[in-house]
Amino acid sequence: MQVIQAVYGVFHHFELAHQLHTRHHLRRIYSTWPWARLKREGLPRELVRTFPPVHTADTLLRRTRFYTPALDARLNQWNSLSFDAWTRRVVEPCDAFIAISGAGLTTGPKVQAAGGKFICDRGSTHQRFQDQILAEEYRRWGVRYVAPAAHIVEREEAIYAEADAITVPSSVARRSFLAEGIAANKVHVIPYGVRLDKFAPTRAPSADTFEVLFAGQIGLRKGIPYLLEAFARVRHPHKRLTMAGSVQDDIRPLLATLPTECVTFAGPIPQQELATRMSQSHVLAMASVEEGLALVQGQAMACRCPVIATAATGAEDLFTDGVEGFIVPDRDSASLAFRLQQTADDPALRERMAAAALARVQSLGGWDHYGDQWDRLLHALTGQPVEPE
Repeated sequence: MQVIQAVYGVFHHFELAHQLHTRHHLRRIYSTWPWARLKREGLPRELVRTFPPVHTADTLLRRTRFYTPALDARLNQWNSLSFDAWTRRVVEPCDAFIAISGAGLTTGPKVQAAGGKFICDRGSTHQRFQDQILAEEYRRWGVRYVAPAAHIVEREEAIYAEADAITVPSSVARRSFLAEGIAANKVHVIPYGVRLDKFAPTRAPSADTFEVLFAGQIGLRKGIPYLLEAFARVRHPHKRLTMAGSVQDDIRPLLATLPTECVTFAGPIPQQELATRMSQSHVLAMASVEEGLALVQGQAMACRCPVIATAATGAEDLFTDGVEGFIVPDRDSASLAFRLQQTADDPALRERMAAAALARVQSLGGWDHYGDQWDRLLHALTGQPVEPE
C-alpha cells in the first residue's frame, strides 16, 4: 500500500509519517515548510517534498509590525490555494492521500479519480462547531470575536463532503461532526500518541508543596479564566500554578481582573524543560472549552503526572476518570476546584494516579498504537490485503 500525506508545517503528521514509513506504506509527505526545518523530523530526504514560499513569507511577516488580521486571512487563503494547486500538480499515484484539514480540496478528487482514497485529518472539532463554541466563549467574557473568513469555513466543509473518510483525535471531536450532519460511518477516532523518548519521569515533585502545571496557549479557547478561578479556591499553604505558554491577545485585557496569586507565567518553554516541569508537578490542569486532543495530556502522563481536564480536551480517549486523573465538565470552575483540592489533600491518591498514568501511556507504546489504528483504517478503506509480517 502506498500513502501520500499533505500537511501545513509539521503538526502530528510527521509522527504519522514515521509510522507509515516503518510499515513500508509512505510514498511521500508534502509540507509547506522548507527542508531546512523539516530535516530535524528524521525522515529520509527522498520521502519529503516541500512548497514553502507562502508559509515562509507568512512566518517572517508575523514578526513585523505590518502584520494584521486582514493580512493573516489573505496569506492563509494564498497558502491553502497555492499548496493545493501544487500538490495536485505533483501528486503521484497512491492508494490513499491523507491531507491535514484545509488541504487537498482539488488534490483529493484527483487521487479519487485514479482509484485512491482521500482522507481529511482534522485535529479539532468541526470548523463550524468550533466557530460557534468560540463565539459563545468570547461573548461570555465580553471580548470581541473575529470569526474565521468565510472562505475557510466553505473550504473546510467542501473537503469534509469530498473526503472518503475524516479522522479526528477524540470522541468529543467526532461528536461535533455528527452534530453538524456528517454520517457516523465517515468519521474515525484515532487518538494521538506521545514521544516516550522525550517525555519520561525525572525528579519527583516536592512533598511539601502543591505544584499545578498548565501547558498550552494562554487564551480563552483553553479556558484560562476557569482555571485561574478554580486554582484561587484551592487551599494549600504552598501552592503554585505554573502557566507554560504564550499569552494570547484575546485574554490580555481580562488577566488584570482574574485571580493570579501564586500563579507564575513562565512563557513558552522547550520540550526538554517542559518534560522536567511535568515530572516535578503534582498535576497537569487543562480547562479547555474547545480542543481536538491536547497532546500535553499524554506527555504529562508519560512524566508520571496525573491530569485534571475538561471533557473538551478529549481526555476520555486518553484516560479513565478517577484512575489516571479526573475529567470535569467544561466551563465549571467549581468542579475543577473540587478535584484540584482533592488531589492536593490526598498524597496517596496522587501517587496511585501518577503510577496509573505512566502505565497507561506506556501500554500504548508511544505513537505505535496510533500507527496501528491508522494501519487498520487504511487497509479497510483501500481494500488492500494486510501484508504478512
